[in-house]
Amino acid sequence: MRHAPILSSTLSARIRAPAYHRVMTLLDGISSRIIDTDRLGVNILERTGDDPGTAPDRTVVLLHGALSSALVWQELMQDLPAEFRVVAIDLRGFGGTEHMPVDASRGVRDLSDDVAVALVELGIDAPHLVGWDLGGAVALQYALDHPVRTILLESPVSPYGLGGTRLDGTRLTDDDAGCGAGMANADFVRRLNARESGDEAPTSPRSVFRASFVAEDFTAEHEDLWVEAMLSTSTATGNYPGESVTSPHWPGYAPGRFGVLNALAPSNFDVSAIVDLPVKPPILWVRGVLDPVVSDTSFSDPNHLGALGILPDWPGSDVAPAQPMVSQTREVLRRYTDAGGTATELGLPGVGHTPHLERPAVFRRALLELTGYIGSPASPAPPTEAIILSSSD
Repeated sequence: MRHAPILSSTLSARIRAPAYHRVMTLLDGISSRIIDTDRLGVNILERTGDDPGTAPDRTVVLLHGALSSALVWQELMQDLPAEFRVVAIDLRGFGGTEHMPVDASRGVRDLSDDVAVALVELGIDAPHLVGWDLGGAVALQYALDHPVRTILLESPVSPYGLGGTRLDGTRLTDDDAGCGAGMANADFVRRLNARESGDEAPTSPRSVFRASFVAEDFTAEHEDLWVEAMLSTSTATGNYPGESVTSPHWPGYAPGRFGVLNALAPSNFDVSAIVDLPVKPPILWVRGVLDPVVSDTSFSDPNHLGALGILPDWPGSDVAPAQPMVSQTREVLRRYTDAGGTATELGLPGVGHTPHLERPAVFRRALLELTGYIGSPASPAPPTEAIILSSSD
């Protein structure tokens, strides 16, 4: 059985720090620049030929996941039609964006507010949003505060956060025991901080990518680039994973005040209010059936690890059940449709946590259909074989 040893211990004591990852590997046709805002410097990737005057209905904004950066979107950016303007944003504490602390008490609002000011500077209003993993959480928070045209959620964090809840979002303990920064594997964080790029240890970033981000048999031409994106993660105080505090409840820790994993604790993060949006953008949820990270039996969830006997002294399913992450998302999106919205689930067999890398053509087509580029009566489909079938899958 593959086990995902993700998710500190000794973190550096910086409060406001520049981005670690100023030099990055860019594929053909992709450029990088810093957007200076009144909040922080935000790094973005763009396609060199894109028109800044592109209409909002042909503008796509890409938000990456935790332990990653905008670099992971480059293949998709290259493959989208030239009629689109495509922007990939490095979230706070990742890639080339400034490494300021994340105030976990605000959920992911620090990150979504950063995205908002960057889009204002770019002149982008109501775009198509694509959010993977953590980026899905940010996309939903952004949609609660700003208009969007559509949302594609790729392997998103549950609308109720990461860990410590029942199906209806009810919290298991009053301090969110077992959630937040304490979920992180200390040796993985140490190797991440040391920027280890090898695969000698199961807790190295490259090994975690192979075990947790993609299905077991997946191989990638650009694996070095995806690992580079992981290594751009800031482990400074207030970034990844954050600080934890002791808890009287099993497994003995609870989220602290700062850090990105603490921001996803259920006391801080709940975007189920999307059900009540007066204007509901169409939502497409794309997930891998074999995803070990976002799952009803997630290897990131200490309660599931306790049930398997991997963590000792588990108090049982009545007290510490595994979080039904996928079922929670499905239930919230069902309520979204019952309230008049449109939401579709696309589950991909044989795929892990990163469908846009593992099934790029399927993912790209789904995005183009969502935006109306394919299959819209107002926009007759282009010769889609050239768009859809040029990928390795």
